[in-house]
Amino acid sequence: MNIIATSIVPGFKTRFVHLSRAMLPVLGLMLTLAWAGCQTQNPGVNTVGESSALQPEATVLHEGDRLRISFPGASNLDTTQQVRTDGKIVLPVVGEMVVVGMTPAGLEKELVSRYSTQLLSKEVTVAVESSAFVVYVTGAVLRPGKILSNRPLTALEAVMEAGGFDYTRANQKSVKVIRHENGQTRSYTVNLKLEMQGKSGGTFPLKASDVVYVPESFTWF
Repeated sequence: MNIIATSIVPGFKTRFVHLSRAMLPVLGLMLTLAWAGCQTQNPGVNTVGESSALQPEATVLHEGDRLRISFPGASNLDTTQQVRTDGKIVLPVVGEMVVVGMTPAGLEKELVSRYSTQLLSKEVTVAVESSAFVVYVTGAVLRPGKILSNRPLTALEAVMEAGGFDYTRANQKSVKVIRHENGQTRSYTVNLKLEMQGKSGGTFPLKASDVVYVPESFTWF
């Protein structure tokens, strides 16, 4: 027995084909897969409620971090350093080196290599005594630029550190948080007007190096 079937998948032209009853399960599977493909969302755009925004990040050194570097068996090399704004520290014997972007464990390995001829024990420990938290705020705020904090910030706190909103032009409902991680750029939209009004909207915790962008509101003349 033959059956006349009509394709109703969005984006496909309507066609009439002759199908046997045995082909109906195959047709159903094809329609399901096609419909699922039409529902795929852009993975690079997220909302504030998604759990990915709240995942902890690995410890990475930033400018302003205060480091205690110890050399077991060679205490004369022990030092406490604050990472400069150019991302460097100055160490005995080896001089300047860039450490921003490295993890403490990665810096330990690098120092073991650089001090290999001075160390009896191939061991170096790097401890972060105090950590700087760097984010960037731009757009319709009073003092856009880099924010350097000694603790993590929320999106609203970062805006306040940047002088607050420029209320003559700021769109507080669609603040963007741009984040680079795992080789990808993700954008989150945050409604900070709700938070400013004390309403339940949830805070948005930032990660180091996040960019907070406050867009301008549209003005009709």
